Amino acid sequence: MFTPKQMVGTIKTIGVLGTLLPLIMSLMLFAGFDYSAGLQFIERRDWIKIPIGLDQNGSLTFFPIRYEMGIDGASMPLLLLTAIIGTLAAVGSWQMKRRLREYFILYHLLLIGMFGVFSAQNLFLFFLFFELTLIPVYFLLGIWGYAERERAANKFLLYNGIGSAILLLAFIAIFVQLQTVNFGELQQVLTNPDDPLSGYLSPEYRYGLFVALFIAFGIKLPIFPFHSWMLNVHVQAPPPVVMIHSAILLKMGAYGLLRIGINFFPDQAYEFSVWLAVFGLINIFYGAVLATVQKDLKMVLAYSSISHMGMVLLGFAAMNSIGFQGAIFQLVSHGLISALLFFIVGVIWDRTGTSTITELGGIAKSMPFISGVFLAGALASLGLPGMSGFISEFLALMGLFGAMPLHAAIGAIGLIFTTIYVLRAVLRAVYGPTPSRLTRLADAQPMEAIPLVVLLGVIILIGIYPAVLSDPLQKTLDSIVPVVTGIGG
Repeated sequence: MFTPKQMVGTIKTIGVLGTLLPLIMSLMLFAGFDYSAGLQFIERRDWIKIPIGLDQNGSLTFFPIRYEMGIDGASMPLLLLTAIIGTLAAVGSWQMKRRLREYFILYHLLLIGMFGVFSAQNLFLFFLFFELTLIPVYFLLGIWGYAERERAANKFLLYNGIGSAILLLAFIAIFVQLQTVNFGELQQVLTNPDDPLSGYLSPEYRYGLFVALFIAFGIKLPIFPFHSWMLNVHVQAPPPVVMIHSAILLKMGAYGLLRIGINFFPDQAYEFSVWLAVFGLINIFYGAVLATVQKDLKMVLAYSSISHMGMVLLGFAAMNSIGFQGAIFQLVSHGLISALLFFIVGVIWDRTGTSTITELGGIAKSMPFISGVFLAGALASLGLPGMSGFISEFLALMGLFGAMPLHAAIGAIGLIFTTIYVLRAVLRAVYGPTPSRLTRLADAQPMEAIPLVVLLGVIILIGIYPAVLSDPLQKTLDSIVPVVTGIGG
């Protein structure tokens, strides 16, 4: 804010270096994470007091909303993912050329919102940070996007605004009945039939709240048919914004569904589990089939994201520890893979001015490093063993096979389509005859190679050593799974 706009290099340096502080701190939190404990690194402060009436003595009484933050096994991997992608997307922003000061201010506000969502421990803070992410994305897309950026930004705000309105109404309904917004207190009340406050919410009322939360977070995820806004964002947003959007912002919907929907309403989630599986299968096949006929790399990756989010729903539908682990593995894995692939497509666009598959081809001869990483990312996306995509899909399907074998078998068939559309798009764009105009393209520059190497390295690390994620996850799942699985035996 205080750097003169003419000092372009300084603004970029501050913008990138500013992301290193939360990255270093998140790595410290991950290193110090106690796998045997639950919620950790807790911060609680008195914050807001809302007057609600008079007590018997005539004194004014207040309802306190505290500033409550903390991290557990479900939020720790996503918090670390946010920090990694936040830094790498900032490095990818080095190519931005106009209104840099405003760009990086909005960029860091977006990071604040994402970190807050995964750290908040009450409904008020969660909603506050959830909404904080909308405004920066709207401007980052509407100002720095491509030709139809304003239309895409308006559609983004409209759909997500509707989802936020539904989410707010659900939160208000919960608060009015239970008079608390704290996650821990809400879980205790809503999952304990012996709690006197638990009787305030009838089974029908709870089911309505769960469906409302499913729709609100489903728009963000996105779940078919609430997905069309996401396609516009992925095509029209600049590459660094697409990296964050596909890698982090979509995952906020799945995180909210697990943290608030399934965690607070396990009975209703169990009753709804078949529908979760059905919506997951629709996402998988709808996204995969449409991805196979796309002519633009961006659209292929956009529909691929829809398909991969279906696998998350299948993991949730399993309602067991293995399925939940697979779902969260898929969130982290897809975040890394999609960020890698969208970054490469952005580099290709910067070199060639196009992302149309038929206008590319043979770029491996002039861009061997980028092309090699592109192929490796594609193999991770289709679930090659030894990469993160395989272990996430394996766990999600294995969990679902224990609960719904038929749905799991159908979902496994859907993976075949992933192989078809991924290899079709990448091989046509990278290999084959090289048009004359593509023979002198520059390969990866140092500021481009950093995100490529780091993202691919983490993808391989998770693929060959899954315990790096499963260990912190297990304690949190130990507190959720018995409640859910105890319902159905």
